[in-house]
Amino acid sequence: MVCIAAFIILALIGVFVAGISIFKPKVGRAYLKMLKKSWGCLWKKVRLQKCETGFKDDVKNTLLSRVMLKHPNWVKPLSIIIEILSIVIVAVAVWAILTAIKSLLALWALGSCNVTKPSACSLGAEVCSIDESEPTNPIEATGRWFTEWGEIFEAIPDKFKTYNADDYNFNYIDMSGATVNDLPTVVDIFDPGCSVCMISYRNQKNSGFFDSNNVRLVPFAIQDGDGNYKFKNSEIVVRYMFAAEQIRSGLSLAIIDHIFTGKSSDGISYQNKFNDEYTLETAINKIESWLAQEGIDETGIKEIREIVNYPEITQKMSDNKDIIENQLRVKGIPTMIIDGKKHTGLWKSE
Repeated sequence: MVCIAAFIILALIGVFVAGISIFKPKVGRAYLKMLKKSWGCLWKKVRLQKCETGFKDDVKNTLLSRVMLKHPNWVKPLSIIIEILSIVIVAVAVWAILTAIKSLLALWALGSCNVTKPSACSLGAEVCSIDESEPTNPIEATGRWFTEWGEIFEAIPDKFKTYNADDYNFNYIDMSGATVNDLPTVVDIFDPGCSVCMISYRNQKNSGFFDSNNVRLVPFAIQDGDGNYKFKNSEIVVRYMFAAEQIRSGLSLAIIDHIFTGKSSDGISYQNKFNDEYTLETAINKIESWLAQEGIDETGIKEIREIVNYPEITQKMSDNKDIIENQLRVKGIPTMIIDGKKHTGLWKSE
């Protein structure tokens, strides 16, 4: 292990030695000599051959030369410590390489280098991430590490898959109000509290995206592994959207359009108000005021209020959650099924 650890350390300090060798060529030559020896030893280890003991002894003697003269009794325990540190260095290096490989595979297969906490990955698409709860102990963390590998390998075939909107039994809201046969069907998954979803919606609306596609809006309130909602009023907005749609087709679109494009009297986006300021009661009052603007009388609003808490609404949300997280393996939204592909992240105007 000493020769392997030595190669890892020598490889890491190679950049610094290269700079020093410009002014002190002897240092560079000595470094290359040691690097070649360590690589020779490492290559033999890879081929399951016995490593030269001479190199291992050279390393130890270099580290312990001064100790041998002043404290000869310390040589043996320090030699054991060097062996242990070598094992630790090799283990950390192997873990780092495996983690790097796992992150790159996850980024390619799932769109995020962090499988269970996509928000921690700055390399992924611009999304509102669907994070899982953090492990509470080392055993859970170890199990999670192996589980992530499983999720990655399960998701790899999806990269070569053709997606069809009709293959998934979503509970959705038809953006166009009526399907036009000669237009392509698109599934658009969004969270009312997600700022990226808001920008995507505005881009789609301004570019005529909703007029050129049969868009099925799928309202989805993001939850973490503990069941907590990412945005505090998203759940009630989704419930009201599904409930309002049962009273009048297209009524729910007024709710999301206000949240994504409207501003309050003080010039603040309604989405920010719902996420940061409004209590549950205030949020409900605001939604119902928008329904009243759409011509729904007090009797109709009362009926919607009752439907909001129906078990059927809860089931619709649960069914969508299962499809999004388990069947589509979505790690962040907005996510769309469009042109036979799964597109995750901000939708930009063409």
